[in-house]
Amino acid sequence: MASPYISWGRYPLQEQRGRDYHWLPQQLPEQGPYLPQGNARSYGDSCMLQGGEVLSSRFLRRFIGFDPETGVLRCEAGVTLGDILAVAEPQGWFLPVTPGTKFATVGGAIANDVHGKNHHVAGTFGCHVTQFELLRSDGERKICTPRRNKKWFQATIGGLGLTGFITWAELQLKRVPNSAINAENIKYRNLTEFFALSRESEADYEYTVAWVDCLAAGDHLGRGHFSRGNHARPVQPRVAARERSLSMPLVPPLSLVNQYSLTAFNWLYYHRQHQRVHYQTLHYDPFFYPLDHIHHWNRMYGPKGFLQYQCVIPMDASETAIRELLERIERTGHGSFLAVLKVFGDVSSPGLLSFPRPGTTLALDFPYQGHRTLHLFEQLDEVVVQAGGALYPAKDAHMKAEHFQRFYPNAAKLQALKDPNISSSFWNRVMETSS
Repeated sequence: MASPYISWGRYPLQEQRGRDYHWLPQQLPEQGPYLPQGNARSYGDSCMLQGGEVLSSRFLRRFIGFDPETGVLRCEAGVTLGDILAVAEPQGWFLPVTPGTKFATVGGAIANDVHGKNHHVAGTFGCHVTQFELLRSDGERKICTPRRNKKWFQATIGGLGLTGFITWAELQLKRVPNSAINAENIKYRNLTEFFALSRESEADYEYTVAWVDCLAAGDHLGRGHFSRGNHARPVQPRVAARERSLSMPLVPPLSLVNQYSLTAFNWLYYHRQHQRVHYQTLHYDPFFYPLDHIHHWNRMYGPKGFLQYQCVIPMDASETAIRELLERIERTGHGSFLAVLKVFGDVSSPGLLSFPRPGTTLALDFPYQGHRTLHLFEQLDEVVVQAGGALYPAKDAHMKAEHFQRFYPNAAKLQALKDPNISSSFWNRVMETSS
């Protein structure tokens, strides 16, 4: 199996074939099943198809048009977010929404309706898509906009690549005074302080997110670093990008993430900042994409890979449920380097299966340790279900069918619009009771 087609979490490892498109396809294969795939940055099996073929758009990286006066950009689906920034940022434009990696493709960002640090003001990536072309396996090409082919537009945004092959897309970028970020990093003591900082920051800061020490307990449960920021003022000078990057050259025989390394890292990371508040102006790259600085960082989890657990909890249950989730994780000692906490706003997502909704999202990466990991996830699922929350399909490798259909009541509508030749390992798993 060719490594470019493995999901970013490297779990589950599945047998599948891959086909790269170097030009826009005239038609899709007559026989399925197959699955459109971007840069394979999804963590679980939503970008995988056991026993099938993935149709990769990662070489479809041409720009079709960009208007520097209006910020409207049209490009092929394999263009990455980093490609867009390289073209648009020097001309005073920026991505309206970006996830934590610039290596995601435009097609993948639409298929997963990705979100970022500014969800409370800008919503999801799909909120800023003006149109795209959808190629179906019967040869039909649909131009989809919020008004034209509306049901296909809504089903494709957050639709996990199941409605057809996105060939090109058009986005509305946002004008920024400066791509550098004026940032504050606040060292806070517990979960209650996190929610207070989120409420305090909502009106005045476009970007907010927190790193959480998931091994802290008792009065320190949920402690971490709260980051908030805005684009710098135009009078401030541009900040140079960092030039050096690191790389994980190989997959170690064992995971480098274990109880000892986690304990040391989390303690050192929390205490790295002596003062409560640290101010700085920095280039957008380390602010939005700190992990992109380490190429192939997913390899540090070893040959078994890792799983991410990302959930969203409604606001009225957020503090209680997030506390319970962190307590259950802390008791197992099965923690995470990368524990992220963010409050979503009430900007409606356009997609049928979009994950973000008003509430608080918690995301953690765990090295795969077989039954131990899956048993922990089952315990966490109990909390999420009881709180009326949901899990994120783009990061999932374990969700039960009954839970998925409860989290996403529009799944049946997507099933009706799904291309008959397209499927995924994720869809086969979570819709098995409906197929």
